[in-house]
This record gives sequence, C-alpha cells and structure tokens, in this order.
Amino acid sequence: MKDSNFLKEMNARSVWHPMAHPADCQANPPTIVTGASGVRIRDIDGHEVVDAVGGLWNVNLGFSSDPIKAAITAQMERLPYYSIFRGTTNDTVIQLAEELRDFFEPDGLSRAFYTSGGSDSVETALRLARQYHQVRGEAGRTKFLSLKKGYHGTHFGGASVNGNANFRSAYEPLLAGCHHIPAPYTYRNPFDETDPKRLAQLCLSMLEDEIAMQGAGSIAAFIMEPILGAGGVIPPHESFMPGVREICTRHGILLIADEVITAFGRTGSWSGSRHWGVQPDLMCTAKAITNGYFPFGAVMIAEHVAQVFEQDETGKANIGHGYTYSGHPVGAAAALACLEETIRLDVPTNAAARGAQLFNGLQALQQKYELIGDVRGGHGLMCALELVSDRAAKTPIDKATIGKVQDGAYQAGAMVRMSGANLIMSPPLVLTETDVDTILTALDAGFASAS
Repeated sequence: MKDSNFLKEMNARSVWHPMAHPADCQANPPTIVTGASGVRIRDIDGHEVVDAVGGLWNVNLGFSSDPIKAAITAQMERLPYYSIFRGTTNDTVIQLAEELRDFFEPDGLSRAFYTSGGSDSVETALRLARQYHQVRGEAGRTKFLSLKKGYHGTHFGGASVNGNANFRSAYEPLLAGCHHIPAPYTYRNPFDETDPKRLAQLCLSMLEDEIAMQGAGSIAAFIMEPILGAGGVIPPHESFMPGVREICTRHGILLIADEVITAFGRTGSWSGSRHWGVQPDLMCTAKAITNGYFPFGAVMIAEHVAQVFEQDETGKANIGHGYTYSGHPVGAAAALACLEETIRLDVPTNAAARGAQLFNGLQALQQKYELIGDVRGGHGLMCALELVSDRAAKTPIDKATIGKVQDGAYQAGAMVRMSGANLIMSPPLVLTETDVDTILTALDAGFASAS
C-alpha cells in the first residue's frame, strides 16, 4: 500500500469530492479510511475510531455483516447482472419485492419500483406522482410542496424540492412549480415559536395557506422526511406528519415520505412514517436497504396508487422511466440478506435504547459547553448538536472552531460529521452501550480542545 502522504497527494491531484470545494480538499486532505470492522473504522495511519456517522446514514448493521457479503458473492457467481426493463426480470428481485411488500404492509405499501440509490428514488417518486394524476385525468397537478431545511438528494427534481440553498443556488434555475413551507424547527423558525406543538400547528397552517395560494388542483405531491436528516436532525412534533397526511388527503395531494434515511429502524421504529402513525402514498428508500454494501434503492407504492396505474386502459400509465441498474440482481440479493438480518437483530429496539443514551449524554455535554446551542434527537439513533459562538444570540459558530471540535473528537475515538453548524450523528444501529460512551467521551475531548 502507498504511504499516507503519497495517497493524499494523489487524491488532491485526481479526485473531486461530493459536497466540498475542490480547493479545500487539496488544502485539507481528507481522512483515508482503509479498513472497518463492527462499528469501527481504521485510517491509513492505523488510528481506529467508532464510526458515529454510520458510513453516511446507511451502515445500520455495521461493517461486518457476513450474511450480506455472502449473498453478494453468491449472486455474483450465479447472475452478476441482467436488466429488468420490459420483457425480462430475475428471480432475486421478485423475491425481494415480496419481502418488501410484507415488511411495508403496515405502511400500506405493496409495490416496489427499483432504483440505484436515494436521489434516484426521489426522482422516481416525483415522476410517478405527476404521472399518477395524468392517468387520473388531472394533468394540471404538476407542482410540488416541501419543507425548508428538507433534503431530497442531488438530481434536478430532488434539488428543486430541497429546502436548503446550499444544494440549490449553484444549479438554478431548477424545476418550476416547487414551493416550500417553514419546517417545524423549534430552534430557528420565522414565528419565534419554541413550543413544538404550537409550531407544528403554525407550519400546518402555512401548508394550508400555500395550497390555497397555488390552488389544490395544481399540486401533485407534498414530499417530506419524517425526521429531517441532513438539514440538522429536526424531529417534528408528533402531530405534524399526521396533520400533513390529513391535509394532503383532503386536497387530493399525494404524500411522498422520503425515508432514504429513516426506513429500516433508524428512528426506533421500522419506518419513519410508522413512527408517526402515517401511511404515505409513496415512500423513497435506499441507504440501509443493503447496509451500504451495494448501491440500491426502491420506491414503495401504496395499493390505491398502484391500482390507478394497473387499471389504466388509455396507455398513459406506461412508465417511461428507469435506470440501467434498476433491480440489479446483486443489489437485490444484498437487500434480501440485509432485510433478514435487520429483522433478526430487531434493530429498532436497540436504536431506541442507544439513541436515548446518546441523547441524554449530549444534553449533559450541553450543560458543560457553551458552544452547544441546541441538542436534537430523542427518536432512535439520529442526533445533532447545533453549535454557536453566542448561545443567547444563537450566532452560528465559525468554520475553524467546527474543525477543532471534529478533529478533537476523531483523535479521541469517534468519527462525527459536520454539516454547516450542525454536528450530526447517525451511527450503526448495532451500537453497544460502551460504543455510545466512547462517542460521548470523544465529543467531550473535542469540545474541550475547542473551548
């Protein structure tokens, strides 16, 4: 293996990284991860830490899930690839669809459209939502509503419904007809409302107002994450998503649940929608569907939506959409094994327990460090700290201090992720009590080094 400095030089010369300025990656070489086991990763210098990022929200079962690796190897030997475009399919994707149908039955979802990942799943759901209304004879329903601070991937459709300017402004003009309402974000919102329930009602009122402004007959769908992830782990009040569901149903608007992050146990429930007692019309999944071991995703479709397509006799329901790797047999094999392991390990139970431990520990750190303005979490293993330079004024922290916290935590034993002023944690769902203690100890050291 090449030495660390040589690889960093080659990286700076040859690689552009997602979500980063190319020059920044050259000036500040990234950590080179060369190995992983359990819930820990190891860098090229031999430093081993708990991965509190979980890969990128996706390695729910850790890095040592042998059943998934074995399934990938066996499928590679038997059928490494074949298309499922019209006229052909494979046995593995059929079996997976049946398993997903059973898994998502409580969510009211019964069909699967396969994709290559989360952004693909969002793009697919947006397209299917428009087509659904065309098939029903309401072709004027083309607009989309979403939440500010929401994140829905990087395709043009997903970027258009994203609620964060960082993912939009460099690529505008984006898709027309996309409108955003305030998120139920108690720490910062235009109403200066800190009570979660009252804030939820205010945001629902804004949704009603936007529907009235745009005209219900022009809106195809509302897309939302059950708990906002990349926007800073923003859990709404328990009344919010049910309120969205009721409003959408009343106005004939489809509800798309973006569960690329929250599906398969992360929230302490099997899905984020189920966590709030809501059945969406379409659900976007990816990430943990294969534990991150293979790029794969699926849009799950409610029975009543499926029936509109399947009973069409006009030809409008012909789906002119798909990807070369839709239903990749190796991805499907990985997903089958991952789903079986996810259920066997009952990961939501551990996610809820370890998530509560992590959340409580983060609240204790807030009492110790003025840099921590807000602690968010309390729903499974997704937590965030919003860092400030002035707690009373909620002034966002500077980039240099953020780097000190992150680097200090890494040296002390935990990989954490910074997104703006938010320190985000989404560790594997098989984390132990000791692993959580390690993360908290490392964060303590990181804040101490920056204070």
